[in-house]
Order: sequence, then structure tokens, then C-alpha cells
Amino acid sequence: MFKPLLLRRLGDLRKSKMSDIDPREFGKLEAQVEALQLEVHGLRQDIKLLLEMANKSKGGMFVGMAIASFIGGIITFVADRLWK
Repeated sequence: MFKPLLLRRLGDLRKSKMSDIDPREFGKLEAQVEALQLEVHGLRQDIKLLLEMANKSKGGMFVGMAIASFIGGIITFVADRLWK
């Protein structure tokens, strides 16, 4: 009878004894998981900061474009009046 790979692996895990797990190795793995969780938390904060900075710069760009458009309009108006 065909058993899916996952079920076979679960069966193998059930057959293995708890004494096969080395406490030192398990402790090392736990420490690595905690370190990775701290790194992920730090990366989350960095990404939020980058997003906030991008949103601020986007607003600044729109203000700059509005000012440049206004100045360009004034120059065009004055130049049009002078050459007519």
C-alpha cells in the first residue's frame, strides 16, 4: 500500500526515541532560533523606518514639483507678455 512521504516521515519520528535528541544540540538550536527572532524583529523595525522615510520623501517631491510648476508658470506668463 502507498503511504505519502509525510506520513512515512511521521511514522519514522514516532519510532525514534527521545533519547536520540542531544540536549546540547537542542539548546544550540533554541539559541539560534531566539537569535533569528531578534534579527527578524530588528529587520521589521528597519523596514518600517525605511517606509516612513520613503513616504516623507514622496511628499517632499510633490511639494517641490508644485513650486517648480508655479515658478515655471510665472516665467511663462512674463515671457509671453514681453514678446507680444
